[in-house]
Amino acid sequence: MSTAGHTHDEPDWLHGHPHEPNPAPPSDDAAITLILPDGETHRLTVDALRALPFTTVPNCYIVSTGHGTSGPFSFGGVTLAALLAAFLPDEAKWQFVDVVSGDGFGARLRREETLDHAGDRPMLLAYLVNGESMTRQAGLVRLIAPTETDDALKQVKWVAQIVVK
Repeated sequence: MSTAGHTHDEPDWLHGHPHEPNPAPPSDDAAITLILPDGETHRLTVDALRALPFTTVPNCYIVSTGHGTSGPFSFGGVTLAALLAAFLPDEAKWQFVDVVSGDGFGARLRREETLDHAGDRPMLLAYLVNGESMTRQAGLVRLIAPTETDDALKQVKWVAQIVVK
């Protein structure tokens, strides 16, 4: 099933990816576009993410649907909650955030899922793996959902867009 013609308002748009292994990054552009509820747009580089509070989450696994499990890894980066807090006022009204890969795969997360209430297992925009910068091939920036242990449908490689709605 292709994501062509689907809008991000449709509830199942994120399941349009066939989950085939990606041999190469979908594009050379590694920047992330952050789109806020009011339409304001920010272009984020890895250096911009590095300027935000740093978090390490150890003992994470990458569970790829149909492709097995790898790890454990220690991922480092900025929590999704910290990124959103840096760009949204506390009183901002939003319900969910879409984190989308450059190849169109994505995860829709409810506001409650993005909060740092997960203690030492928060949603993380990771740019380090085992203390080393991730290569573009490895994803450069990946959404890590440390509490996800089954099909990893919330883990997104090659994050290209974050849309807050």
